Amino acid sequence: MLHMRSIWNGVISFGLVRIPIKLVNATESHAVPFREIHAEDGGRIRHRKFCELEDREVTAQEISRGYEEADGTIIPITDEDLAHLPIPTARTIEIVTFVPEDSIDPLQMSAAYYLAAGRAPAARPYTLLREALKRGNRVAIAKFALRGRERLGMLRVVGEAIALHGLLWPDEVRGPEGIAPDADVTLHDKELNLADDLVDALSEVGLEDLRDEYREAVEEVVAAKISGEALPEVPEPERVVEVLDLTTALERSVRAVRGEPEVKRSPQRGTTRSSPKETGGRKSTSKAEKKTASPVRKPTSKTSRTGKKKTTAKSTAGKTPSKKTPSRKRSA
Repeated sequence: MLHMRSIWNGVISFGLVRIPIKLVNATESHAVPFREIHAEDGGRIRHRKFCELEDREVTAQEISRGYEEADGTIIPITDEDLAHLPIPTARTIEIVTFVPEDSIDPLQMSAAYYLAAGRAPAARPYTLLREALKRGNRVAIAKFALRGRERLGMLRVVGEAIALHGLLWPDEVRGPEGIAPDADVTLHDKELNLADDLVDALSEVGLEDLRDEYREAVEEVVAAKISGEALPEVPEPERVVEVLDLTTALERSVRAVRGEPEVKRSPQRGTTRSSPKETGGRKSTSKAEKKTASPVRKPTSKTSRTGKKKTTAKSTAGKTPSKKTPSRKRSA
């Protein structure tokens, strides 16, 4: 935490207790950075800031802020003006209430920060607030001012530190009216049970196992360009299997996550089992189930050929009546 640069210094107001703190970013971006270039010659594109009145480029030190009125008039607003804001949260994170953590709608949550104790005397009140949050199983809701506006925040314990989550104001969160489907849908118990099975199967994947594969692929392309090697080949897109209904989709999904065999084999087994019932040959069909269709046909064709060459008379005299006799009994 010590090597992280603070972006804001202030105090936490906890009743009459004041806790000096430093605001530190709790997250960081690992996206591959790109620069804008001129497509024709690769020249770097620069975004420069010009003054409209003087038609010249200005430096960052010359830039201030202003409020534009309806008629286009701009009123300059300086840092000194904002230092006189008539609110107590200019440099204070003012705790206003404590609520259960599950009462906060995740839609309200935005940027996350860590709150580090500012000075040595802040260690005791900092620890006191942290333990109070733990003992009460609650989070603190606070107001604070950052980047030119008053914000709402949630303080919660993360490990042995206190984190601050920026919150949107309640009126900034849109309602979900008109988003859900209008049609009346009736779900079957089998669909719900299969959905539960799919949720359980996917729950075995931990967050620590997830990684940004898109970023890794971009880095691989960049590395190939730098070394002058051939670009990696684009993998073949997975073949889309036509799904007949929701139940079939759920069944296939559960089997795929669990690494079970494909569902295509089950209708084939059902077909081989139904055909013996129609023919009535239990012993011969049980052997045929163990063998594939093609090996069964080849031995049959060989025996018919050898039977014609060697014992044609015997087959017509003795074997033919024995085969017809059972058939007559069945028909009777």
